Amino acid sequence: MIRVLIADDHAIVRSGFRQFVADEPDMEVAAEASTGDETIALVRERAFDVVLLDIAMPDKNGIDTLRVIKQIRPEQGVLILSGYPESQYAINLLRAGANGYLNKDAAPDEIVRAIRTVARGHRYLSEFIADALADKLEKPATERPHETLSEREFQIFCKLAGGQIPTEIAEELHLSVKTISTYRARVLEKMRLANNADLTYYAIKNGLIE
Repeated sequence: MIRVLIADDHAIVRSGFRQFVADEPDMEVAAEASTGDETIALVRERAFDVVLLDIAMPDKNGIDTLRVIKQIRPEQGVLILSGYPESQYAINLLRAGANGYLNKDAAPDEIVRAIRTVARGHRYLSEFIADALADKLEKPATERPHETLSEREFQIFCKLAGGQIPTEIAEELHLSVKTISTYRARVLEKMRLANNADLTYYAIKNGLIE
């Protein structure tokens, strides 16, 4: 039996996932969480075969939650679900340790297929992502600026673009303000941008934040 943890802050979304997971004879919803911290607490308590994780959680976003989950249980399968287009986040999240990435608009049978794939210890790539990765192998120069960032750089980029200041980020990530400032400088240099306002504009323009 594939044990699934559904982590999403919307009860109606969890209900929908719970319904079609329950319809599968080899799957069960072992637990549910509505925040990033709840998700992390459950993963600390016990292992699941697959964590279905929403990228937009109210207290700790999916990127941060994914990072902590992988620190607690490196082998834990995590399938990211997002309302954002696959083209914007998928490659960065796969680099960060996600075992798969799906848009919430995906058909139930595709989500079920993805759960089974991740439960077997494999990564799930939709046709779109597989094609995007193939394009990058053939034409590596076509990477967009945010796709050149490391896992930690991308995490800090998202926080800066969302309006957080270095002192807030440093406290949240248990790093020094100097370290965050170094990352910020590196992100700006890699993305060829001048300041935080540019980061925010870039993130909005590319559908990374609303």
